[in-house]
Amino acid sequence: MSASAITSELFRLQDINYRDFQAKLIPTVKADAIIGVRTPALRSLAKELLKSDESSAKDFIEILPHKYFDENQLHAFIISETKDFSTCISQVEAFLPFIDNWATCDQLSPRIFKKHRHELLPFIKRWIVSEHTYTVRFSIGMLMQHFLNEDFDISYAEMITTVRSDEYYIKMMIAWYFATALAKQYDAILPFIEKECLDAWTHNKAIQKACESFRISDSQKEYLRTLKIKYIESRHANA
Repeated sequence: MSASAITSELFRLQDINYRDFQAKLIPTVKADAIIGVRTPALRSLAKELLKSDESSAKDFIEILPHKYFDENQLHAFIISETKDFSTCISQVEAFLPFIDNWATCDQLSPRIFKKHRHELLPFIKRWIVSEHTYTVRFSIGMLMQHFLNEDFDISYAEMITTVRSDEYYIKMMIAWYFATALAKQYDAILPFIEKECLDAWTHNKAIQKACESFRISDSQKEYLRTLKIKYIESRHANA
């Protein structure tokens, strides 16, 4: 299947109502660049291509940049199914500079990374100092996904606190990381909140998200609420 045929297939799977819904959620992507293919259909297409037409899938992800958001989504799902770590890393690094929205960034989640966390870490450390918003967001997401359980180290949280950015989608991911970290490593992470290691907006958003979690006890939530910083909140775009 050629790249143009893949795009035609995406239009065949189009859901106009879903397209309009997505356009409201992803303000960094122009509405006319969204086809409107639902996520399960994109996942199925990625798996189908890799199973029955792998060469076409490989050719497709070598064509960058893509025109449509849905092509980027399909690209992310294809990479996420790559079974060789070295190949997957090369594909990720080629794709990251072209990611222009939070949804594609967060959908890029290679399965193979779980088995190669030690090898993944040096790449995360390089990505987190990138000047590209979604490369930084992706690196924080990988720390949240793969390094908050048995491989947790306090230095990873410290590394995230060194990120300085006014980008909304980076700040939101930092807040998400610390909220999740509080749920999984409460005692180790709490001092970051008590010492106000994050900017005020991100600090309060992390507490808000933590308090929405069922994995944090009521008494912990009550204490976290006392740690909120009072300030005049600036306006931010919707995520």
